Amino acid sequence: MKMSTLLAASAVTVLPALVVAQDNAATKAFTEVHHKMMADMEKLQATGNADKDFVTMMIPHHQGAIDMAKVQLEHGKDEKLRAMAQKMIDDQQKEIEEMQAWLAANQ
Repeated sequence: MKMSTLLAASAVTVLPALVVAQDNAATKAFTEVHHKMMADMEKLQATGNADKDFVTMMIPHHQGAIDMAKVQLEHGKDEKLRAMAQKMIDDQQKEIEEMQAWLAANQ
């Protein structure tokens, strides 16, 4: 068998495994982010004040969105989705800062 034929056959065998490995890494990262976000939200204690509870719960929710967007930037290939992920990071971080400021002013 020619070397070029052997290399081509190897590539056909190895490349799908690499794609699956990449997908598994992204899937694992998305799952970890989701579990962390849910754990962070579930450990919060409700106060009975709807405004404070809303903001307190939304902060880890927004952080989860930021973390998921970072996974997209690390693993995603689609440029429109990558741009959307970066916009989400920027927007959600700004909103977290606004909610933290609200909490500081309304203790």
